Amino acid sequence: MVAGTPIPLRAATTVDCIRRVSTPTYDRSGISTGIVHFGVGGFHRAHQAMYLDRLLERGTAREWGICGIGVLPGDRRMRDVLAAQDGLYTLSTVTPDGTWTTRVIGSILEYRYAPDDPEAVLEKLAAPATRIVSLTITEGGYHIAAATGEFDADDPAIRADLRADAPPATVFGLVTEALARRRERGVEPFTVMSCDNIEGNGNVARRMLAAFATLRDPELGAWVTDQVRFPNSMVDRITPVTPPGATGEVERRYGVTDRWPVLAEPYTQWVLEDSFGLGRPAFDDVGVQLVDDVAPYELMKLRLLNASHQALCYLGYLSGYRLVHEAAQDPAFRRFLLRYMDVEATPTLRAVPGVDLGRYKQTLLERFANPAIGDTIARLCAESSDRIPKWLLPVVRHQLAADGDITCAATVVASWARYAEGIDEQGEPIEIVDPMRDLLVPLARRERERPTAFLGARFVFGDLIDEPRFVTAYLAAMNSLHTRGARATVEALAG
Repeated sequence: MVAGTPIPLRAATTVDCIRRVSTPTYDRSGISTGIVHFGVGGFHRAHQAMYLDRLLERGTAREWGICGIGVLPGDRRMRDVLAAQDGLYTLSTVTPDGTWTTRVIGSILEYRYAPDDPEAVLEKLAAPATRIVSLTITEGGYHIAAATGEFDADDPAIRADLRADAPPATVFGLVTEALARRRERGVEPFTVMSCDNIEGNGNVARRMLAAFATLRDPELGAWVTDQVRFPNSMVDRITPVTPPGATGEVERRYGVTDRWPVLAEPYTQWVLEDSFGLGRPAFDDVGVQLVDDVAPYELMKLRLLNASHQALCYLGYLSGYRLVHEAAQDPAFRRFLLRYMDVEATPTLRAVPGVDLGRYKQTLLERFANPAIGDTIARLCAESSDRIPKWLLPVVRHQLAADGDITCAATVVASWARYAEGIDEQGEPIEIVDPMRDLLVPLARRERERPTAFLGARFVFGDLIDEPRFVTAYLAAMNSLHTRGARATVEALAG
């Protein structure tokens, strides 16, 4: 505990006043921006910005500082916090025994909120110094139609951005206009680097951005497809929403006031396809795995870590748990998750060079059970209509084609439907956070009278309702959830 008045986190205080926490030793004034990043949240600040900070601390990558961009109303707060703190923030990693390790991160040099000045953002993107545009905009930010997997050209925000009478307001609108300007000016295109949890995220970014560009100008769309690099990547670090007491805890421990600190687990991984048009930082010098093929690693992560989060969250919430580690420490849930990973997910994976899958799965269980992180189950339950189709349903379809076991996966889908009813097992309301909430909640509430109403949402599940083996497993799981409850259902499957 540190006595005295906390010191505000600002550039002027980092070296002279903050003695109890690691701070940048590099001169930030001599660093230029080479990366423009959309979606500056907790994960970006715990991951990509942290890797850049490591490089800067080594005295390299001085032309690769980050300019953050916000486009959503909620991004105004990030604008205000980073402006007040000169782009600085604290990143604390917390081990299961409660040990904190904290550093001030200095790699974000500037932050711009696009609605304030769209033209300034466009010129920043179009500037020759910008060589990478990176994304953590969540699955929903790619405008993928759930039923078809194609670009959703009917999205009202997309239609608005295709009009010529207004400045672009979406990520795709801004990036496309900037690429058009670079093409017109003879400036080579920047690389678009997706860091989102989407299978083949670079391929998806290329397909969706090119589709948008084609709607605007077919020649521009062809140029984007042919000339712009979109490396695939796999990113991994559990980074919960910053808890309400985090600012006070940082003040108590270190005597510094950070208005939006970041807490994360110690584990971090980044596997990145080495495909960049205008160069890249020496990421491999600070632990990033540069590879020719990311697919085996991303399948491992999406189908083991991300899908296991979905396997845990709905059943955990319905069982009365509210924090991830509480459910993950329950022996029945641990056995259930391990059964899903061993029996259903692992058979769908390719060989992963250099990875011991058995150890990786045990590490996941240990990471989920880390009480120091304080990750909420509600966070994992949010945005399910984006997550389930990308993380869990590919496992289901693979297993159906291979005549493999689908029991756990079907139970997860049924638990999502039960959760989406919006009432827990004690009769208390559940706040459903999902872009398709208004469509899915009424379907979930019809399940007791029409048992496959939820599964019949083809815009999410496609043709799964036409698969008798899956429907049978789903109905059995739903019956167990309605009659015995979530905890008993997990216990029965845990073995």
